[in-house]
Amino acid sequence: MFIAKAGKWTAIMSITLSLFTGSLVISSNQALAADCSSGYVALTFDDGPNPSNTKSLLSALKQNGLRATLFNLGQNVQNNPSLVRDQQAAGMWIGNHSWSHPHMTQLSTSQMSSEITRTQQTIQSITGTAPKLFRPPYGETNATLKSIETQNGLTEVLWNVDSQDWNGASTAQIVAAAGKLKNGDVILMHDQYQTTLQAIPQIAQNLKNRNLCSGMISPSNGQAVAPDGGNGETPPNKGTKVEAENMTKGGQYTSNISSPFNGVALYSNNDSVKFTQNFTSGTHSFSLRGASNNSNMAKVDLKIGGQTKGTFYFGGSSPAVYTLNNVSHGTGNQEIELVVTADDGTWDAYIDYLEII
Repeated sequence: MFIAKAGKWTAIMSITLSLFTGSLVISSNQALAADCSSGYVALTFDDGPNPSNTKSLLSALKQNGLRATLFNLGQNVQNNPSLVRDQQAAGMWIGNHSWSHPHMTQLSTSQMSSEITRTQQTIQSITGTAPKLFRPPYGETNATLKSIETQNGLTEVLWNVDSQDWNGASTAQIVAAAGKLKNGDVILMHDQYQTTLQAIPQIAQNLKNRNLCSGMISPSNGQAVAPDGGNGETPPNKGTKVEAENMTKGGQYTSNISSPFNGVALYSNNDSVKFTQNFTSGTHSFSLRGASNNSNMAKVDLKIGGQTKGTFYFGGSSPAVYTLNNVSHGTGNQEIELVVTADDGTWDAYIDYLEII
């Protein structure tokens, strides 16, 4: 304790001396700014939102200058839309934690897909943005689940540190767990325990003492990185946006539509739209806004220069935006084609626009 006090008084005397000697050149804003020299960690809270705790959690995070990633359950989002908007307004990042918190690896492929896509659509309908991050309940995953995550433009996020709040950990134990965090790490916590809520001020102080700051989770690698100052998503309208109705139509039934947006319907196998784009570099991300026009999942392949580069999947009739990141392709003039390639007649798709970033 004496050493800590001595250090504090030494710092005060040093600042006072500098004021008299004129050697203090940093501004007051800089002096008070957070020191993030040791890097960034990601604070995550699962299973929200819920009426009994979420407002208190957001208040505690804001009062302590922290931002966090909140992995929401779709059914809770549906039941508490105002709390999701509160999360967004508080500057938190919102992730997908499935619809009903099942053991995902025990489900069929279609059940897995439903758990994810329903949550994506519900969150997007409230926030305007589809999540980029998915945390599987219980941390259980397999190759099939990872494939569905990829189809939905999601990065799987687990954790480096488990707070054990779900297992009855005390506030002191939760704080101690957070004390193990290092640059890039992710800690697992939950949005329903008072012990976790009470730990937040101490976690904030601990991070500050170690020159660590709370950051966002990178969709590229699932690690904590510096916040981008926004919602963690790629800013809209940053790239080239091409409306589907302005593309060249091909196939037997391709036609313009006016609902649920002004766009194009692709009804039959190999129905397509295409256009030519000039590229000066060979890697871009492609975001497609679309929907299924029936209860089945819609599948739209992205072809560039005649080669299939990836597939967009739309799991329902609510419009959503999905992204294929870091797609490699040729340079110069390249033909870009969006095509339905399924033989069972149930993959009918509506598409609105393609954005190239």
